[in-house]
Amino acid sequence: MPLRVPRAVLPFVVLIAAIALFAVFMAFKKAPEKKEDKQEAPFVSVERIELHPMTLTVTSQGLVKAKYETDLLAQVSGEIVKVAPGFVRGGLVKKGDLLAQIDPFNYEVKLQQARANLASARASFILERAQGKVAEAEWEKITSAEPSDLGLRKPQQEQALAAVKAAEAGVKQASKDLERTKIIAPFDALIAGRSVSPGTFANIGTSIGRVMDVSKAEVRLPVPSNELEFLEGDGIQAPVELSATLGNQAYRWNATIARDEGVVDDNSRMFYLVAEISDPYNLHSSSKQKRLPFGTYVTAEITGRQLASAAEVPRSLLRDDKIALFSDDKLAYTTVEVVRHQGKNSIVTAGLSNGDMMITSSLQYPIEGMSLALEKDAAAEYQPLTTAEPSPVTDDKES
Repeated sequence: MPLRVPRAVLPFVVLIAAIALFAVFMAFKKAPEKKEDKQEAPFVSVERIELHPMTLTVTSQGLVKAKYETDLLAQVSGEIVKVAPGFVRGGLVKKGDLLAQIDPFNYEVKLQQARANLASARASFILERAQGKVAEAEWEKITSAEPSDLGLRKPQQEQALAAVKAAEAGVKQASKDLERTKIIAPFDALIAGRSVSPGTFANIGTSIGRVMDVSKAEVRLPVPSNELEFLEGDGIQAPVELSATLGNQAYRWNATIARDEGVVDDNSRMFYLVAEISDPYNLHSSSKQKRLPFGTYVTAEITGRQLASAAEVPRSLLRDDKIALFSDDKLAYTTVEVVRHQGKNSIVTAGLSNGDMMITSSLQYPIEGMSLALEKDAAAEYQPLTTAEPSPVTDDKES
């Protein structure tokens, strides 16, 4: 007959069994493993500050153009009888080269006529002067009274002298007209265009061609007004480095700011500086530098102020002109003097020292003075320098 447990005792039996089971589990439970204390200080990455002399530059862009462009016009009329082989679009000519020739025949005849008129006027003047001397001698034989100018033929002499001067001017004019039948290059030039051919009849004022001076080139460089503060003397006489890509290859040329245009452009609100390049086509240079063709679009770097000591830092790390530093394992802020924002970076001249560790990683809740820890790689790289003497090296064989 099975043993029956009274209902009143049953809860106590269940409770005792549960306690016994719990005791068994606790007896066989493994002791908890000991865990290393976690580093509570946030890890940061840093970059060592290095101050060094720095030259500010101002960047601009512009088109290369000739300093002088001249339209050649006929100053006398006549038929074009000769055109020089180099007088073609794109040709390079030297100052004084003959470009075209107007038929000189009529002007040679006029010069001969002017010389003949001059000879005749001189002869007339000599004759009048001789007659005046004869008249003066005869007057002295007749009377001792003062002779009149008319009696000495002085008006006739003045008239003859005026005719001589007029004839001399005629010779000069005829000589000049004969010279003008030659169309001469006024300077070392690139031929931008030619308007005549052999057989063309040119009137006074007819366009012969267009030439561009190749001794100097210019580039108009727009500069924002607030960028002028980074240039010494508003950039006048500042060195400029021009760069451009020609035929998939980069080239550079040197230039100098020669002047400014003195006004701010109404539309762009830009201030224009003008850079000059000497001998852009290398006509007088023995160097093998690439020529700089007119019309080339170039980028210019204008040399500006010299900074004795400065550092370039990422602009994103600045907060109200303050930079976060890692100092003695803590977060410290330093106020800096920003000279210029340049793209993604800023140039700082004060507030930083050589060797300062600038924090480059972001902190979620930065509080000045909070403890920080360097990331493993950064800690190895930025170990503080020691001045202790190195221990002497011993030979393993002697030890």
